[in-house]
Amino acid sequence: MNSSTAPAISPFFIARTAPDGQQCDAWPEQPLLVSLEQGGIDWPSSCRNGSCRTCIGQLAEGQVRYSIDWPGLTPEERASGCVLPCVAHPVSDVVLEMSSI
Repeated sequence: MNSSTAPAISPFFIARTAPDGQQCDAWPEQPLLVSLEQGGIDWPSSCRNGSCRTCIGQLAEGQVRYSIDWPGLTPEERASGCVLPCVAHPVSDVVLEMSSI
């Protein structure tokens, strides 16, 4: 009988904020903002539905997917790496920076 062992897959990713280096577990089934708050990281927020843009940040590393079709970002902002953590879910480890927008 031939058995293969699959590598263990972590159920979560790591979210880190730059430049301060704080980090927390980032769960793929919940928005990054919720993971940041649960990890004790203070990140600005308001509406939590992608429309107010209070939580906007820059994705310096990693990838996210959105829980809504139109997350309140222009195509140019998305192309430049802007994210809305209130509706963005991690699909890898991520590094977020506060946006200057």
